[in-house]
Amino acid sequence: MATPLPAAVPAENGRRRPRRRRSWAGWRFVGPFLAIFALVFLAPVAYSIYLSLFRTRLVGGTTFVGPDNYEQVLRDPQFWSAVVRVTLFLAVQVPVMLLIALLVALAVDSGRLYGRNFFRIAVFLPYAVPAVVATLMWGFMYGTQFGLVGNVNEAFGITLPDPLSPELVLASIGNIVTWEFIGYNMLIFYSALRVVPTSLYESAEIDGAGQLRVITSIKLPALRGALLIATIFSIIGSFQLFNEPSILQSIAPNAITTDFTPNLYAYSLSFSGQRFDYSATVAIVMGLITMVVAYVVQLRGMRERG
Repeated sequence: MATPLPAAVPAENGRRRPRRRRSWAGWRFVGPFLAIFALVFLAPVAYSIYLSLFRTRLVGGTTFVGPDNYEQVLRDPQFWSAVVRVTLFLAVQVPVMLLIALLVALAVDSGRLYGRNFFRIAVFLPYAVPAVVATLMWGFMYGTQFGLVGNVNEAFGITLPDPLSPELVLASIGNIVTWEFIGYNMLIFYSALRVVPTSLYESAEIDGAGQLRVITSIKLPALRGALLIATIFSIIGSFQLFNEPSILQSIAPNAITTDFTPNLYAYSLSFSGQRFDYSATVAIVMGLITMVVAYVVQLRGMRERG
């Protein structure tokens, strides 16, 4: 025998509950940001993808080529030589920079550094210097004919290696970038150290732990998240290397070519070669490589933290 369906439960006092009106207050707050984000980020990316699907020829004009530009980039030796160069730059410069920034942050946080506030500001100050000014300043010091290196050679009658030679220019650029961003990364590490509970230090002092044990057991574990963030930012910055080689190119044209870095290569293709479609393809491929590398580092860092 079939079970009868239950009767509908009447609403309280015989009235229907009023429907909740959808609130748009949140969208009003985030709306301006979303509009600007779509205008300055999503729209240029979409336009670059659109350009990368076409090719402009002297005969025939602009035609749709689909993935042909991407296949050409994957076979382009100039592009891959630039990728290898910035990868080498990343592998050497980023660990050195982060290690120095870490040591400076630990020294400032120790409380035993004389003139700690002045030292902290002095280390951070190079980050406030615009990259163009910093590169011009270091480029002048690197000069063997007119700069600091040339003055030292003349004063002591010696011949120092040319920092802007093809063999040393990448290391010279790494020195500039390291000088610029040590303070920035130091501030990230120092901020993470300042939120460590003082109770941990008090417990370590009661247990008789020395400074080295405090660093290895308390401070370094507390810095894992900050170190991951600084590493990701540094990786992205290394793959986007453009300002320093672009400015030094005028005084070291034999060492810094138009395909020295992927971004410089894309810039040269666009503004010197008028190959906007291929330049957009190079930029998109480099963006995907950067995204994949940054994601892998982030995923691995999160697993180690877990």
